[in-house]
Amino acid sequence: MAENYILECSGISKAFGGTQALKDVQLHIRPGEVHALLGENGAGKSTLMKIIIGLYKQDEGSITWDGKPYQARGPVDAINQGISMIHQELNPEPHLSIADAIFLKRESTSFGGLLLNKREQNRRADEILKKFDFPFGAKTLMKELTLAQVQMIEIIKAVSCNAKLIIMDEPTSSLDSEETEHLFRTIRDLKSKGVSIIYISHRMEEIFEICDRVSVFRDGTYVNSRDMDGVTRDELISMMVGRNVKNIFPKVDCEIGETVFKVEGLTGKGFENISFEVRAGEILGLSGLVGSGRSETVRAIFGLDPLESGKIYLDGEEIKIKHPKDAIKRGICMVNEDRKGYGLCLQRSIRENISLPNLPKRQKGLILNQKREREECQEFAELLTVKCASIEHTGLSLSGGNQQKVVLAKWMMANPKVLILDEPTRGVDVGAKSDIHTLMCKFAARGMAVIMISSELPEVMGMSDRILIYHEGKLNGEIDRSEIVSGNVTQKHVLEKEFGGK
Repeated sequence: MAENYILECSGISKAFGGTQALKDVQLHIRPGEVHALLGENGAGKSTLMKIIIGLYKQDEGSITWDGKPYQARGPVDAINQGISMIHQELNPEPHLSIADAIFLKRESTSFGGLLLNKREQNRRADEILKKFDFPFGAKTLMKELTLAQVQMIEIIKAVSCNAKLIIMDEPTSSLDSEETEHLFRTIRDLKSKGVSIIYISHRMEEIFEICDRVSVFRDGTYVNSRDMDGVTRDELISMMVGRNVKNIFPKVDCEIGETVFKVEGLTGKGFENISFEVRAGEILGLSGLVGSGRSETVRAIFGLDPLESGKIYLDGEEIKIKHPKDAIKRGICMVNEDRKGYGLCLQRSIRENISLPNLPKRQKGLILNQKREREECQEFAELLTVKCASIEHTGLSLSGGNQQKVVLAKWMMANPKVLILDEPTRGVDVGAKSDIHTLMCKFAARGMAVIMISSELPEVMGMSDRILIYHEGKLNGEIDRSEIVSGNVTQKHVLEKEFGGK
């Protein structure tokens, strides 16, 4: 008996110039299943999804949707046919209200569609937001939301379309554990109503918790599909990367030296009376729920947001940081969680993005040593395995994970005294994640002080020498690596402190 599929993609190929993004791939989705789609960055996952929603047209192959031949003319057409997508890269219009964002191109109207019915649209939005326990109302502007809240609005928008298939591309990349569990409840509810989900994520624990089946792509080709209850984590990783990645968290114990960086009594928007120090060769992890004050603290340290009070010390000397350029001059660099907003100039080349904050060190007067610049940018792009045909291509041409690698490359090239990493592996595949973790250890071994923020507990526990735990803007505990290695402290203990426990 033939399988019953709601979506069938067969023999799909797609090339961009001389680059073959997809070659004869397939994907079959059953009604009411949560189907994981795995693969390294550049494996072709997003390209196939963009073909499904009508942003691209395949060169070869066919798609069948709900038993009929399918070709979307664009995302709106896909939505009208019952397919909706939540993209990994969020592009909210800051001046729209939440209601406007949810019902964009599906607005409530009156008088035969001649007038926009704001009152009705706001009522409908408030009704949906209440179902999701969202803390803001329909009239709130998108610019007032955090990245995690914008992500939730995208999820709410997709659900509100009454889609039969929802594509979720890294939906939890900006969510904390509580928000993630809320999303999973929503997914289970959708599944019970017969809605299918294509779930793209690099977080293995999520794949095993929420998905029924999995398909794996590698280098633009289809590898295999398996039921989740019949496959192991190691088997999935091997299928994805074509090799065994034995240790995702290759923590190397480095010699820890004197205190390099210290803060006392830092207070600002979202955090209060924060004090800590970081020593040479140490990786200090900052853990906590999204909005707990972790990112807010490092933003203020780096000069992105103002400090109300407190002192910052570097090598024992008190310093003042009022702007990111002050921090960079002092040897303090930061990889921001919002790479598109703060990390990259997407219209500029990969080379320009890597070299931009490093130009003064490669200049003699007004003259730039362009040969040295190209060679060093190429070296760091290769070191972080940035997948690109040329470093002269724009940042916009890269996948999300490769964009993150470019952000890391530019700061690693600067060789700072203090490196702040806010969600350094957000949207990065399992192979690249291991590479980034290895690089973190190498920089710590050189005597750099590293501060890492991560919403992934396995990451923060696997890579940190010490962990500081935030709760509602204040520090609520400190954990040493020895307590984790001995088994005296588990993820459960850390979560309890993140939620305010002692």
